[in-house]
Amino acid sequence: MGSVETSSLMRDLLKQAGGVAVVDGGLATELERHGADLNDPLWSAKCLLTSPHLIRTVHLDYLEAGADIIITASYQATIQGFEAKGFSTEESEDLLRKSVEIAREARNIYYDRCTEGSSGDSGNGRILKRRKILVAASVGSYGAYLADGSEYSGDYGEAMTLGTLKDFHRRRVRVLAEAGPDLLAFETVPNKLEAQAYAELLEEENMELPAWFSFNSKDGVNVVSGDSLLECAAIAESCKNVVAVGINCTPPRFIHGLLTSITKVATKPIIVYPNSGESYDADRKMWVQNTGVSDEDFVSYVNKWCEVGASLVGGCCRTTPQTIRAIYRTLPNRSTTPPEQ
Repeated sequence: MGSVETSSLMRDLLKQAGGVAVVDGGLATELERHGADLNDPLWSAKCLLTSPHLIRTVHLDYLEAGADIIITASYQATIQGFEAKGFSTEESEDLLRKSVEIAREARNIYYDRCTEGSSGDSGNGRILKRRKILVAASVGSYGAYLADGSEYSGDYGEAMTLGTLKDFHRRRVRVLAEAGPDLLAFETVPNKLEAQAYAELLEEENMELPAWFSFNSKDGVNVVSGDSLLECAAIAESCKNVVAVGINCTPPRFIHGLLTSITKVATKPIIVYPNSGESYDADRKMWVQNTGVSDEDFVSYVNKWCEVGASLVGGCCRTTPQTIRAIYRTLPNRSTTPPEQ
């Protein structure tokens, strides 16, 4: 797939979606709601081992809520993390592949349901509309593997180098890419060094798969490490594989200002999928209750984000299929977009 085809993947999706595509929402919270126990350094990746059917169920919930892109359960899944749990390299790589296979299975089941059901909205609020759906293979940051909350600080220590980060991610990215996703999602990128590592890795590996880079911020100005968001976005903008650049896992109140900054350097589509606004306590490894915004408040931001440049919108931590369904319904073009032939 050349760079022309790479960009056409996103262009075609956005055209079908009427200008704004819908990304799915939080995975871990939904897995827990379905009964999964995620008290583990592997977090939602633990379900690849214990309960893959729950992951498939959550993917389907999001597709029936109107998502055009589903993100695999591989954010916290690393070969190093699985090996630390006693798995062989081969078993670890199989688990990475499994994350993509589960998402692809969910898409196929959804298409079957669209064929069986009537087109459009079914009576119980499920959206059964056959459309182009992309599977994005999630690549979490080095900080996510550490499972100590450092993806929320971006502080990897003075000793961390570009080469170390590339070596850490290289095989994992290759395995995920070969498993057959439509694109790679480099998520919650906390610093400029890791963005540079991803860009160089894609080039060195001659990757032809499209990708997006999404950064996180805790002050509404810079990425969480304090590095310039403009400089980080510029790295993504200059990477030929990157078909979208944006922000995830960031409180909704910061998105408007961050979007405005990104538009200064980005010509590629901009993706935003904030968290619910709740605070994460890295020491207690839990979300602080009642610090977020309601689905209604979250959705009230969406069209404003689109006005200032967002063309892919979804949710991250603590958002649910209800949030995604509300986003789908608030987008003016979605209720009238004809289904794919």
